[in-house]
Amino acid sequence: MENIQWGGHGRWIEPFLGSGVVLFSVQPKRAIANDVNPHIIAFYQKLYDGSLTPAMVREHLTREGKSLLAEGEDYYYEIRKRFNRNAEPLDFLFLSRACFNGVMRFNKKGEFNVPFCRKPDRFRRAYVTKIVNQVSNLCKIMKGKEWEFRVGDWRQCLAESGNDDFVYLDPPYIGRHADYYNQWSGRDATDLAHIVQPLPCGFALSMWKENRYRSNSYLASWNGVEQRTMTHFYHVGSTESLRNSMEEALLIKQGYEAPLFDRDEISSDAVQMSMAF
Repeated sequence: MENIQWGGHGRWIEPFLGSGVVLFSVQPKRAIANDVNPHIIAFYQKLYDGSLTPAMVREHLTREGKSLLAEGEDYYYEIRKRFNRNAEPLDFLFLSRACFNGVMRFNKKGEFNVPFCRKPDRFRRAYVTKIVNQVSNLCKIMKGKEWEFRVGDWRQCLAESGNDDFVYLDPPYIGRHADYYNQWSGRDATDLAHIVQPLPCGFALSMWKENRYRSNSYLASWNGVEQRTMTHFYHVGSTESLRNSMEEALLIKQGYEAPLFDRDEISSDAVQMSMAF
């Protein structure tokens, strides 16, 4: 938000919601939050409409955490099988915090298939409280907002954008993590570039730019954009050698980029706000 300008009069539109971290940090009054992963959308929808509460999260993680501690790794896989049958949002939360490195991955049948993190004592009281506090914070953020959570194709989501809206795009990173809930192909990435650039509203796209091994040629397909970059370190990787720094790019439609600033002059309030998330 330090890099874009948007009046906030329309809707904040995210066709690729993912974890929702950007939406919950921006906190727009109106939003369309879309993702192809039905489990993420179901979890946030239930928090939004109040059918899933922080108290329910505490009770579930405390109970299942005790069983995990008593039975070990086998119990994690029992929960994983149960989730793949019933798709319960609370089991989804349990798995996301007990799986290997917090990875979000599904097989071709749409089944969650990430292995156990091998920490049977994962859900200690302090950790459960931390998760409950995070959920409570999300509930407070969503209260009174006009947000619509959707499961669907990103194309339909973009087709509904209007002049006052702002579209934030965080698609699967082409050439890197192509598997998420389904396949993301080079054709999909090309279609995205062609569909987004003529939109009547502002937009910004997050994408990797380069690391010490290679550069992302896909960025050349985006015209009429301002490019802002920042170095980011990837902590997710099966081995330490795969965890490296990456230069990330934020591509912003011209006319919607914020003036460049001296980072040393950021106000203390802005620093505190960024640290809160």
